[in-house]
Amino acid sequence: MASLTPYHILVFILTFMSYAFFHATRKAFSNCKDNMRKEWTPFNKTNPIEPESTWEAVQFFETKKSAEYFLGAMDTTFLSTYAIGLFISGALGDRFNLRKVLAFGMCSSAIMVFMFGTVSKWLNIHNIWYYGVFMALNGKCILQSTGWPSTVAVMGNWFGKSSRGLVFGLWSACASVGNIFGALEVAAVLDYGYEYAMLVPSAMLFAGGLVIFFCLIPSPQDIGLPMPSDELSSAEKQRPVFNDTDDQQPYPNQAPYALPDALFQKAIGFCQALFLPGVIPYSLSYACLKLVNYSFFFWLPYYLSVKLNWKDSIADDLSTFYDIGGIIGGAIAGFITDRMRSRSPVVVVMLILSVISLFVYKSIGAEYTLNVVVMAITGFMIGGPANLISSAISADLGRQPCLKGDDEALATVTGIVDGTGSVGAAIGQILIPVITNTNKERGWEYVFYFLMAMVRHAKGHTGKLTSGS
Repeated sequence: MASLTPYHILVFILTFMSYAFFHATRKAFSNCKDNMRKEWTPFNKTNPIEPESTWEAVQFFETKKSAEYFLGAMDTTFLSTYAIGLFISGALGDRFNLRKVLAFGMCSSAIMVFMFGTVSKWLNIHNIWYYGVFMALNGKCILQSTGWPSTVAVMGNWFGKSSRGLVFGLWSACASVGNIFGALEVAAVLDYGYEYAMLVPSAMLFAGGLVIFFCLIPSPQDIGLPMPSDELSSAEKQRPVFNDTDDQQPYPNQAPYALPDALFQKAIGFCQALFLPGVIPYSLSYACLKLVNYSFFFWLPYYLSVKLNWKDSIADDLSTFYDIGGIIGGAIAGFITDRMRSRSPVVVVMLILSVISLFVYKSIGAEYTLNVVVMAITGFMIGGPANLISSAISADLGRQPCLKGDDEALATVTGIVDGTGSVGAAIGQILIPVITNTNKERGWEYVFYFLMAMVRHAKGHTGKLTSGS
């Protein structure tokens, strides 16, 4: 951190902003679910929320259950194509200009969200294949899946391992900040129609893509700054750069520095990255953990509306406390792991506590204050480890000492970890509506037991690592 420059701050802000905008578009769909379900099914005379003619004009689905299955299928469609895309886009990030890959992904993803949620409503399109195609395209390798590997790779290029836990702990709040922004934006405009709740974040994402294209600096080398010193081998650190008699420096106002091989880095293969130490255990752990995290992400507002009978806008607002807990959890966990020089023990302890918090939260009723407090604690215990694995730990794995000085693996490893996590999350989102419909009275209780089991599996995989990456 001693070598922090204005460029570091700019990169932090730009990458934070870009991924926050990605997540805002996802959260918009999540928080529009109940509104979509109500509009797509026949008018409910026992609980009217709009003039009867408005709802009876659509009848996209015959029953509430069929609409729920479809919404779950849309989550799975996005996450499954997103997972496939992550494996591909991670490799692309190590081979092409990260700035261009990220900017293109943001702009094209914004167009897909606009077509899915806004154009369909304006043109009165209610077709399963239409929604499925645009949701799948949104998750494909060149769209939303470019976001995380690219941003983590850029951050890994600028910040070294010694401070990475804290820096990435703070930076990984970008997803939660995006969730909060998306939830608040939906709550503000949902009464005008869900199409506007999808329009606003997609417009912001497109504009953000333009900013990234013109302003982001992917690596310190691009402007003549040194890479983080702890990423270099000891031989490279000790190698003399200039003779004592040299008076000129290649870059004004910068300390003399040499990167003899860094300018000729080559990306390693997918299988090479997969079998790097720690990649498989952390990937499997993250698959279970992301399933749980995204179950809250996609279904918490719906749970608050349907199970606790809270108004949609209130449910959207209060669901942000889960993300607030995740923000704080990621920052504190990152700081502790930096001090301990080890990450796995902190992750394991938080996962143990998250099982307890899930058990308590399932028993909390509709009392606002208590629900919000336990929700935030649950977000702290689940979101914290999730943020740590997907950002700081992934960056550590992609910058391991066993890699040669000219090998580039950061984006590829990040894509593997997050891609595996998204496979788990995709499976989870199709199971949630199935579990809730198995028993009308206790369906959601079974969901929480399922989530507890997944957290225990995540802890088991992480517990195999005796020391953090």
